[in-house]
Amino acid sequence: MISAAIEHIAEQLNQFLRRSHQLADDIVVVSNIVAQNGSVAPHIANKLVICLANIEKDTLPQQSYAPHDGAGRAAVYGKPLFLNLYVVVAANFSDKNYPEALKFISSAIGFFQHTPVFDHQVTPGLDARIEKLLLDMENLKTHELSNLWGMLSGHYLPSVLYKVRMIGYGAGPLAGQATTVAQPVTSAGH
Repeated sequence: MISAAIEHIAEQLNQFLRRSHQLADDIVVVSNIVAQNGSVAPHIANKLVICLANIEKDTLPQQSYAPHDGAGRAAVYGKPLFLNLYVVVAANFSDKNYPEALKFISSAIGFFQHTPVFDHQVTPGLDARIEKLLLDMENLKTHELSNLWGMLSGHYLPSVLYKVRMIGYGAGPLAGQATTVAQPVTSAGH
């Protein structure tokens, strides 16, 4: 599901950039910046690269939904796991194309500012296992940015870090049924 989420984000960004910059080819790739042998990945030249920087469990309380059967019972499922993905969008353009790097990273930021939520209504192609994706830009201090790029490749590229929230791994199998408590009905004016 992590792959499906990142691929969906990349696909949406790619479609936007192809339309807005009249591009014939894809410009966004999902990839490591450095290959396993330590060299720069060859297929990311003059591309916007999306890569996963971290995964964490979302500790904020989530709303739970238990469908009622109309007879005072609700299905009880195992608690879903919500994850935050930290995703880097980096412009990997050669020195002479540095203005292009700035143009495309700016366009990416504008796109995610305008479209920070991906759900089945906004993007019907979203994987059925994912309810929605929420993107929040993260601010990094200079030393945090240095640490991030030390981890990714050692060489800074124009980039932005997003926290992608609410990646939920399903609620799991049915664990049982619970009796629901109905609210008392009162008539207006009493």
